[in-house]
Amino acid sequence: MAANPERTRLRIGSHLFLMLLLAAFLFPVAWALLSAFKPADDIVRSPLTFDVTTFTLDNYTAMFQDVPIGQGFLNTAVVLLLKGAATMFFAPLAAFAFAKYQWAGKHLVFGAVLITLMLPTIVLIIPLLLEMKELGWVNTYQALILPGAVDAFAIFWMRQVISAVPDELLDAARVDGCGEFAIFWRVVVPVIRPGLAGLGVLTVMNIYNDFVWPVVAASTERMATLQVVLSTLAQNITGNRIGADYATVTGELLAASSVALIPLLVLFILLQRHFINGILAGSVKG
Repeated sequence: MAANPERTRLRIGSHLFLMLLLAAFLFPVAWALLSAFKPADDIVRSPLTFDVTTFTLDNYTAMFQDVPIGQGFLNTAVVLLLKGAATMFFAPLAAFAFAKYQWAGKHLVFGAVLITLMLPTIVLIIPLLLEMKELGWVNTYQALILPGAVDAFAIFWMRQVISAVPDELLDAARVDGCGEFAIFWRVVVPVIRPGLAGLGVLTVMNIYNDFVWPVVAASTERMATLQVVLSTLAQNITGNRIGADYATVTGELLAASSVALIPLLVLFILLQRHFINGILAGSVKG
């Protein structure tokens, strides 16, 4: 059967459009990664040209000497591990209660959860900061980890995913003598694994990129997360080394941004399939 010319043109046009869109999204990333290897003066003098013969590691060497990026990575890793684990365990557990149980006030409580989801982060900063001060948790891991550990969006999303799990599976497990937590752990979790994978990717990205709360709750260099370190990089460089100019600062900023970008790129490339499947898992209720 001959191919429809109109459909072929439409397919080619859509592919070209997607390729142009991909190039537009990837160009800033590629430019930052390549420019980090250029001499600092060349970045400012000719930002769009690349000569591989002049590539150097000077920007990275200077950046690691001037900026506590290692401490920022360490703090981010601790927060990511503990806060991410709390989100991945408690959010699906709460969502299970909302999706599969009938109890007084369930809709009212779930509505309150959704209201917190609609509140902008800036509205909650002052009350949370005052609470951390009363508890003596300012500039501690507790302040970075506990607020927002059980995310309202995570609960909402997992509720949609768990709602699609057939009730017959749960009833069969109860007949076999499973307790309620065993039903969640042995029956529900394996079924919702794609949704959990998608939630995991989003959770990692949100915690890794979080800036507003860490910059308020961790004002010391010892507790600064990676995003806070990056945000204060220019001030740290000009304050720690006499004579640091715009070109030098720009080069070290690009080097630090490239180092911070690589983990997320690798994570997304490795887990892209799980992320897409997770998004689709909660889109249709079976």
